[in-house]
Amino acid sequence: MKRKHLWIIVVVLYILFIYSNSMKVSAVSSEDSGRVLQIIQEIFQKFQLNAGWLTEHIIRKTGHFLEYSVLGVLLYGCMRSLELKREIRWSVHIIIGFLVPFIDETIQLFIEGRSGQISDVWLDCGGIVFGTLFTIGFLLISKRMENTHVKKLSNRLRI
Repeated sequence: MKRKHLWIIVVVLYILFIYSNSMKVSAVSSEDSGRVLQIIQEIFQKFQLNAGWLTEHIIRKTGHFLEYSVLGVLLYGCMRSLELKREIRWSVHIIIGFLVPFIDETIQLFIEGRSGQISDVWLDCGGIVFGTLFTIGFLLISKRMENTHVKKLSNRLRI
């Protein structure tokens, strides 16, 4: 299987995972967030840190942001693997980066106890931008470190 096909499959499966979370009724979604909140509070307690400020709302919003940050990373990798002009790759990246959260919040309008919120669309888009920029930064730093390492190695070989 070609690398680009693998990237496409991973991105599609991840988007389906996101949508499956949106299709959970309110009680199930709240239960999931409550479990994560409890785990994080226990971790804070082990380090004797105050977790009183941590709420289910913060967990949910952080979950949105992180979920979409991962999508930003995956989208960047997928678009980079495609043999398209740079402008087309970025256009597709931006369109998908808006449509997925928009559809995600629209799905929630039809689920018991859930509501679609425009603020979540913006939060999700912010996550995609963060994930994309994080990946670009990571790749640039990796490339610089590799180039530095190669230069040092070539200088050693000359001596």
